[in-house]
Amino acid sequence: MNNKLHIKKDDTVIVISGDDKGKKGKVLEVAPKEGKVIVEGINRVQKHSKPRRQGDVGGIITVDGPMYASKVQLFCSKCGKGVRAKYEIKDGNKKRVCAKCGETL
Repeated sequence: MNNKLHIKKDDTVIVISGDDKGKKGKVLEVAPKEGKVIVEGINRVQKHSKPRRQGDVGGIITVDGPMYASKVQLFCSKCGKGVRAKYEIKDGNKKRVCAKCGETL
């Protein structure tokens, strides 16, 4: 199985399906083995936390949950929408660029 993803940490992405469709966010974490990403402010889930030390408070906290990388697309600021990336090699450097307008992502 191929564990490569089209998304990297610190990319700006837009959600293309699910409850959060149309929302933009920054990628906080990538898990290629599972094929999932964690995006800032997207797929918020509630988690019950138990107090671990004396003086800590337990309760319900809201965290960003992982989602499948196939549900997000790279966001091009020039096009203003989600786009596919193509790769160009210039001066020995491989860069991801927008497949529509050619803007560096």
